Amino acid sequence: MDIFIRIVIDVILPLFLLIGAGAYLHRLFHFDMNTLSKMTTYFLLPAVGFVNVYKSDMKSEVLFHVLFFLVLQNGTLIALSAAMAKWLKLDRSLGATFQNTIVLNNSGNFGIPVSQLVFRHEPLGMSIQIVVTIFQNFLTNTYGVFQFISASENREKITRDMLKNPIIYALVLAVIWKLFDIAVPAFIWRPLEHVADAFLTVALVTLGAQLAYMDVKRIPRLMFITICSRLILSPFIAFLIILLLHMEGITAQALLIASAYPCSRNTALYALEYNHHPAYAAQAVFLSTLLSPLTVASVIGFAHLYF
Repeated sequence: MDIFIRIVIDVILPLFLLIGAGAYLHRLFHFDMNTLSKMTTYFLLPAVGFVNVYKSDMKSEVLFHVLFFLVLQNGTLIALSAAMAKWLKLDRSLGATFQNTIVLNNSGNFGIPVSQLVFRHEPLGMSIQIVVTIFQNFLTNTYGVFQFISASENREKITRDMLKNPIIYALVLAVIWKLFDIAVPAFIWRPLEHVADAFLTVALVTLGAQLAYMDVKRIPRLMFITICSRLILSPFIAFLIILLLHMEGITAQALLIASAYPCSRNTALYALEYNHHPAYAAQAVFLSTLLSPLTVASVIGFAHLYF
């Protein structure tokens, strides 16, 4: 119960205060959603991606095993979500949004604070969460973006649009600079940090604006599949893979918990940018985040008991 209350107070409440502010301000001033989307996608997101990768400690004795697990787990989710979209006979646009809401999770501003709470006496658990966050960043901005772009009518533009996305270059550049230990000049680093700090606020205010006119009485039945897949099916698959790979201790706990986080807010941002059912994506983020304290707290308790 203590961890549930702390997740609500320390993680969920701050998020929803910013989301609520975005919804209120949009109703009051009628934001230009296209401008917000462009600023977030082409300015804020590349900066936060570069800063997070560059500042992270990617050196870990369990790095290979963690990455192997993440490839297996996310590969399984990708295959299952694609099969579900086909079975449900979703059109390509809705199918792309549906799959991204299941595969991609909020491992950054949700996962890192939760890990700080759970593993405050176990540095390894926090290190694993950082690796998971970096992996999710790459997955979101490669697989996730490709899903949305490939759902567009003009598929000849896929490669060109992928190459136009600055986040890809930001992440690759950050990895290169990190591997070769290249120092970023202070006059560049300080503005990058300021921009990265602004990302969370703008992203959540934008999400709130997307939700400003959401009709909670008209939540599509498909949403229940999305929420259950993200919050329940994902950790179940992770648990089976952990058993298959014979993982134990803090590593097993951290990976199981990291699989249970709600839908990624970036899914809603990209759905807005590429106009693929942005309302559905925003609802998925909102509802999965709203329900996540109960499900994530349950997974945390199970992880501590079993491993």
